[in-house]
Amino acid sequence: MPQHKPGTEAAQGRRGPGVAGGPGGTGGPGGTGETLRHFRLLVVGNGVSAYGSYLNMVALNVFIYEVTDSALAAGLFMAVRLMTSVVSGFVSGRLVSAHDRKRLMVGADLTQCLAMVALLIAPEAGRAGLLYVLAVVTGFCSTLSGVALRSSIPEIVGADLRVRANSLIATGRSLAMIAGFASAGVVVAQFGYVAAISLDAASFAVSAGVLLALPIRTKAAAPEEGEPGGGKAARRRQAGSLLLLRAAPVLAVMIAVRAADGLGSSSHNVALPVYSSALDPSHPATFVSQFWATWAIGNIVMQQVCGRWAGRGGRQGPGERAFAIGACVMSAAFIVVFAGLPTGVAVAAALVAGMADGLTEIAYVSRLQAAPDEQRGRLFGLSASVENTGFGLGMLVSGALLDHFRPVHVVGLLHGLAIVLCLAMFVVLVRYGRRERPPAGAVRERDVPPVESEAR
Repeated sequence: MPQHKPGTEAAQGRRGPGVAGGPGGTGGPGGTGETLRHFRLLVVGNGVSAYGSYLNMVALNVFIYEVTDSALAAGLFMAVRLMTSVVSGFVSGRLVSAHDRKRLMVGADLTQCLAMVALLIAPEAGRAGLLYVLAVVTGFCSTLSGVALRSSIPEIVGADLRVRANSLIATGRSLAMIAGFASAGVVVAQFGYVAAISLDAASFAVSAGVLLALPIRTKAAAPEEGEPGGGKAARRRQAGSLLLLRAAPVLAVMIAVRAADGLGSSSHNVALPVYSSALDPSHPATFVSQFWATWAIGNIVMQQVCGRWAGRGGRQGPGERAFAIGACVMSAAFIVVFAGLPTGVAVAAALVAGMADGLTEIAYVSRLQAAPDEQRGRLFGLSASVENTGFGLGMLVSGALLDHFRPVHVVGLLHGLAIVLCLAMFVVLVRYGRRERPPAGAVRERDVPPVESEAR
């Protein structure tokens, strides 16, 4: 986890965790416990919403095929949603930096709820066209909500608890993914598409209701013109994403690694059913199920380990070097899964991949959250766009390559790119880790104050 930096977490620590109502929020005795209670409720609401989304990820794809009787239409729906997510990352970063994040998240949830209801009540003749509107709405709102939540966590719980909070959010979403995928077939088979879509709409309503009920602050108070950090300094901190990355090359490399991770992730997602069918043509879903179940277990275990380990005895969470190592291990483990080794070895590699994936997720999100509040939204918006671009490009490349090459070669190529970028990141960490850090409280005279490297 990033260490505390002058002008970022130090200021947040003085203000206290972001629970509304009184100076310093919950900065008094027992404040941390109250903050975490509120945040756990937020995790529950976010997990319920994520469950509905994962449920519909399965149900909607089949529903689209039944409505249109076209595999191309189903693919186009996913493409429209993905392209919307890419574009909306940049827009979300600006919105999150300029407006109240709690209201943005509530608005995003309610908009998705209304979109699902509109699909349910629309006449059958108009549903085909409405599906693409739904793809745009869900793509934009899910990205906006994710950027807003990640940017808000240091303000909600305080900087010292952000690793623990990130692990809770990630664990909640992982459990929601398992439940959503596992129950989708049962819900659709037993109760139909109307029930699945209704559950998704209800999940967004629950999430919005929880957010509205919680007395949380999601955005730092803007300093006045005459206060330290106000005026010209504040305007410098609100610089665009590209200028921020020029001032913080370690962050730029981390985001590039995440883009490569997106390429690699798409490769094993596309290659997995092909590989599983080759292993056991009569039961092609068996290895897919084993893979994702084992991956999810490893992911959740590592998220819990990171959350419990960080902050105890003065320990910090996983830092930049842990991110680079974890990304290397994750990519290498995914390659091993497709290497044609015995099933036990492949499943063990999936477990390692899940654990490494959980480590890199916590390290990456916590690192970006070390940025000042004015910069954080733009960084997460840029990150969302870059990751979605990498994943979408990887889907196209992987699909084309799998027509000519074995899964292990395709997965090895794209995950190998991530490993190369991780090695490049090590070089950057060594280079900037040797630089002398400015004394606490020092102000660097640059047009864009950098987010300091925290190599360890």
